[in-house]
Amino acid sequence: MISKMLRVLVCGSGGFIGGHLTQKLKKEGYWIRGVDLKRNEFDNDLSDEFREGDLRDKKFCFEVTKGIDYIFQLAADMGGAGYLFSGDYDAQVMSNSCSINLNILEACMTNKVKRIFFSSSACVYPEFNQGETENPVCSEDSVYPAQPDSEYGWEKLFSERLYLAYSKNTDLEIRIGRFHNIFGPMGTWEGGKEKAPAAICRKVSNARNGDDIEIWGDGKQTRSFLFIDECVEAVIQLMNSDFDQPINIGSEELISINDFALMVISIADKDLQIKHIDGPLGVRGRNSDNRLIKSVLSWSPSMSLVDGVTKTYNWINSQVHL
Repeated sequence: MISKMLRVLVCGSGGFIGGHLTQKLKKEGYWIRGVDLKRNEFDNDLSDEFREGDLRDKKFCFEVTKGIDYIFQLAADMGGAGYLFSGDYDAQVMSNSCSINLNILEACMTNKVKRIFFSSSACVYPEFNQGETENPVCSEDSVYPAQPDSEYGWEKLFSERLYLAYSKNTDLEIRIGRFHNIFGPMGTWEGGKEKAPAAICRKVSNARNGDDIEIWGDGKQTRSFLFIDECVEAVIQLMNSDFDQPINIGSEELISINDFALMVISIADKDLQIKHIDGPLGVRGRNSDNRLIKSVLSWSPSMSLVDGVTKTYNWINSQVHL
């Protein structure tokens, strides 16, 4: 177990996952320094000390890692498909996130940080293994030969290798989790960087009976979605473990985007129709393969998708109608 006497840094504590992780760690009694470009917009940051700043700044990275034992590195330039797969932001997505990770790792060396968790992504997996809706291949060992479907995926794969190289050549201990579509309350739900679950919940909340809600593509593309509380629990278990290779953190409950939208419509108890439009899609199918994490951590999600979506819809609906 991580000793609660250790000092913890959460990079990206102003974000969705970072805010929930900070909240969980604080409730468990850890001393936490949070860092981000801005404070959490939903007041979900319970860190003992918050530093507002840019992790692309090497000097700032050195300052915030002083006196720190363990780091949860969640900071990245990211968003939903409309942001990551449009191609309009590829250079900044890659350069911003790579700069953050290079700076953090060098700061870890200078300040003798013991262990770091890096949040990778299911986007590292090859596009050619995810061309079918029903049987995508996303086992950890399938990542090579590499062909991610986006520059975001390439950056995450490069950064994985960067962390693994530092682990091999230094005393830094690393943990790497590949997140599969994390969703839940207190996340971005508008503005262009929201992910599919939040976007669909917002559209349904805004719609009146008889309206159409727009879905990109034919809606037959499949994904699995993991509720935020489950994600945070898996991250902490992984950080507490001795396992130092990349591992999936996700759900195996595969669902099409059409069926996901119908689930939200049912939860909202509305009479709505789906209208398909052009838009960025990503791979045809993606699902977490949890065989390794079950074997290593004895971990698997305990919440059904419908329960998580109900919690998320109710929260987004409350935000839409404030």
